[in-house]
Amino acid sequence: MRPCHAVVVGAGIGGLTAAVALHRRGWRVTVCERAPEPPTTGAGIGLAPNALRALDAIGLDAAHAVGSAVPATMGLRRWDGTWLVREATTDMAARYGMPPIAIARPAFTAALAAALPPAALRYGTAVTGVDDAEGRPVVRTAAGPDLPADLVVAADGIHSPLRRTFFPTHPGLHYIGETAWRCLVEAPELEVTATSETWGRGERVGITPLSDGRLYLYATAVVPAGTRWADPRAELRRRFGSWHDPIPALLERVGRLDAADVLHNDLHDLAAPLPALHHGRIAWLGDAAHAMAPNLGQGGCQAIEDAVVLAHLLPAADTPDTVADRIPTALAAYTAARRARTDAVRVRARRVGRLGAVRNPLAAAARDLAVRATPNRLARRGLDDLFTGFRLPGR
Repeated sequence: MRPCHAVVVGAGIGGLTAAVALHRRGWRVTVCERAPEPPTTGAGIGLAPNALRALDAIGLDAAHAVGSAVPATMGLRRWDGTWLVREATTDMAARYGMPPIAIARPAFTAALAAALPPAALRYGTAVTGVDDAEGRPVVRTAAGPDLPADLVVAADGIHSPLRRTFFPTHPGLHYIGETAWRCLVEAPELEVTATSETWGRGERVGITPLSDGRLYLYATAVVPAGTRWADPRAELRRRFGSWHDPIPALLERVGRLDAADVLHNDLHDLAAPLPALHHGRIAWLGDAAHAMAPNLGQGGCQAIEDAVVLAHLLPAADTPDTVADRIPTALAAYTAARRARTDAVRVRARRVGRLGAVRNPLAAAARDLAVRATPNRLARRGLDDLFTGFRLPGR
């Protein structure tokens, strides 16, 4: 008997997690990625307790695989350095059973890829479409050959061509009004031990220590969509060079990077939820399914949850003659399990972003005062549903 075959479109965090989870359920997996090789540059990612629990459910210890950075404190600051809210990471670990960790995305995707058979990964393989009309999908690739599958996992990113094909009336993406810069910086002498986000007026800067000793630096600004600068490094220094330490010192190091090492993207989320997270024998996950603003740090975490829940609901592939018949029911259960949670996180991330994007001086001052006056215990409650909300259906 042949093992059931899943074709995963996209080798990002969600796609690779799905491939690992299905592989460990006995499925044969093929991951098609249009990029010619794995990424070597990029940004960092924070893995919150909900994502770490999901990874643990498939036997993958992210901290063991790539190391982890656990900051002493996490919090929110004003542009002048005043803390608006701050909490010791040990307190968060006590509340949620584990602390969040931060790692470089390339290292994490490499760890996920290492958990797959080498033949499962096909870089430089662009998917041009999926024929799902006959019950067993066929994945079309630019270079060939076509790939028959029992299941297709659409993890093809925020601009998902498969989403546009199978949900043609969906409104697509919504520009949230901000552009973002992201990069990784070497600055061990600065001894940064806190993960922080700093709010100004329509501008933000985030600093996260990573497991490899580098710092993940990101910044956002409210600008019209498509705004670009000849030198993004100079623009960062112009906008944020007078903000609190260690931001000026980090920006000085950003100036030494190649321009290509500073990622610059406008921020979008999905304008509305998809009517379902599946169609036929295709399942969408991550940004392809519910692109969200990065304001809660949950985009990658929700993609991981998606992947683990999807694999859990699909039958193990040791009896393929009956597995194929059970896939449609499993995908319907996947939509039921994930659609409401992911859309609630998407909406909440957009709302938080609106607070950070306030530009009016009086409104920004009132916002900062309100955040600072909010007791920590109330702020923690706002994280509870995010960090403890992961559940495997039936458990």
